[in-house]
Amino acid sequence: MTFYKDICPVVLDKKAFSALNDYLNKIRPSSIFVLVDENTKKYCLEILNHRLSWDLKIICIESGEQNKTLDTCIYIWDTLSKKGADRKSVMINLGGGVITDIGGFVSSCFKRGISFIHIPTSLLGMVDAAIGGKNGVDFNNLKNQIGVIRNPEMVVVEKDFLKTLPYEHLVSGFAEMLKHGLINPENQSYFNDCLSVERLVHHQIRHLINESIAIKQNIVSNDIEEKGMRKVLNYGHTLGHAIESFRMSLDDSNHLFHGEAIAIGLILETYISAKMFGFPFDKLNHLKKFIHQFYKFQKFNKEEISHIIKLMKYDKKNVGNQVNFVLLKSLGEPVLDCKVEHQLIYKAFEYYQS
Repeated sequence: MTFYKDICPVVLDKKAFSALNDYLNKIRPSSIFVLVDENTKKYCLEILNHRLSWDLKIICIESGEQNKTLDTCIYIWDTLSKKGADRKSVMINLGGGVITDIGGFVSSCFKRGISFIHIPTSLLGMVDAAIGGKNGVDFNNLKNQIGVIRNPEMVVVEKDFLKTLPYEHLVSGFAEMLKHGLINPENQSYFNDCLSVERLVHHQIRHLINESIAIKQNIVSNDIEEKGMRKVLNYGHTLGHAIESFRMSLDDSNHLFHGEAIAIGLILETYISAKMFGFPFDKLNHLKKFIHQFYKFQKFNKEEISHIIKLMKYDKKNVGNQVNFVLLKSLGEPVLDCKVEHQLIYKAFEYYQS
């Protein structure tokens, strides 16, 4: 099954690697580099080697969001140069959201841009990070502050890679699927289907992944530069990213996976949506119950919430000094560029922690 939107095909399952081989045979790159971290090198690289009939040059970086930095980019650029990469080289980014984010950014800048291909191996990568052309790195503990929008040549989605994932990575990725259910105007039953999942294991969520990809593809293909409706994909992220950045500034034991922070953001911003625009409270309560069931509860005191609110000023949707939220009237009915009073944000945290 293949979704063709804009200029980037997303190729799924059985057709995935045959399509990738066909593409490489067509363009005949001068060299192929594969960006991995130590986990995807150990668990996923051998699968790729068996599926491709090409010599591959491997670049390995340390795993984790804390390594999505300009220092890591410099290491990758230096390695590309030393190993003879040129403008006809291709970079394959084999990994989760960190690998596809940083790999797309590095490829977009090296020699003013070489071709790259995403092969997401995490759920987060498959349904979100690898789709839509956003590439970048964190800066000063702030999420995705430096980057570009540029599509890969293709996104290759092989769901069997999910078998290699630890449970907490599946849970993290599923938060973005919940978001897609909340913002999707085409099929409101998808949100209920997500909330009906009894166990967050790969074989119970495989059937939902294709639809999640299609939801994101449909949105980004109509607004690639995020000048309008694509902003809805940031739902839950204004506070979610601020929470994630706040925890990144603390010691490692306090860090959150991206999806863990976004899950909290979804509850907070849906509560705000209910208070400001009448989003149905029954759906909000159902969402909260599901997230508390599958995501570890986090505690925030008033001082920490104040710090999180201050971090929102770095959100990329902001214009001037105005923090702009995406909120919902109901499922699939977004309201863009909303101003939210700080007192209501504190109330949202009270609701999350109640």
